[in-house]
Amino acid sequence: METLYDRLSKDVRYIEGLNACINCGTCTAICPAAEVSDYDPRMLMDSVQEHNEDVLREILSSDTIWRCGECLSCKTRCPKGNTPGSVVQALRNLSVETGLFMKSSQGQKQLALKRMIGEDILRFGYCVYVDQINTGSHPEQGPVWDWFKKNKESLLQRFGASYGKETSGTLRKIPEESLDELRNIFKETGALDRFAQIESLSSDHARELGLEFTEGKDEYFRFLYEQE
Repeated sequence: METLYDRLSKDVRYIEGLNACINCGTCTAICPAAEVSDYDPRMLMDSVQEHNEDVLREILSSDTIWRCGECLSCKTRCPKGNTPGSVVQALRNLSVETGLFMKSSQGQKQLALKRMIGEDILRFGYCVYVDQINTGSHPEQGPVWDWFKKNKESLLQRFGASYGKETSGTLRKIPEESLDELRNIFKETGALDRFAQIESLSSDHARELGLEFTEGKDEYFRFLYEQE
């Protein structure tokens, strides 16, 4: 029977990202996430090196792997050439594939990220798209943002952006052919399957909580989005 470590060891991000951690703590010292949360990449790499199946299952079920911002500052400083951020990517991937992400509150929020960022990438070709940002979901933008969106076409033209145009430049309309290629990449790499897994298990969780689960920013989405 294939173990969790068998599956993890096939991920190129794990293969390339963890050579031999000497537990020096340099990654934790440089890590922005470690500065503002209980995330500790040194401890995570140390635990992964144990090759203990129970420990790995606990990691995949925890909030820990969702604290990393994937900035890869750790890569720039590690004396052994490790990339803890890449290992975290592999762990997140396995967590979603196995469904263990639903055992942590931060893991459950992958639905919100999938619907806010993942779907925008496939629809528009941008992970953050101006038309999708609003002060209802992003109150920190303030009332100026509402004014900006109301006048975006003239403002973006003055800024030199190519908003909605079939040309080169910032915020240009991505050709459908390019979007199809992008969608095929998501399909071939298994990303669409992971998206489907997130939706399916989130639906089960919403049913358990008695919350509305449809599409977009429904009741369950809001429940996740507003949690700390």
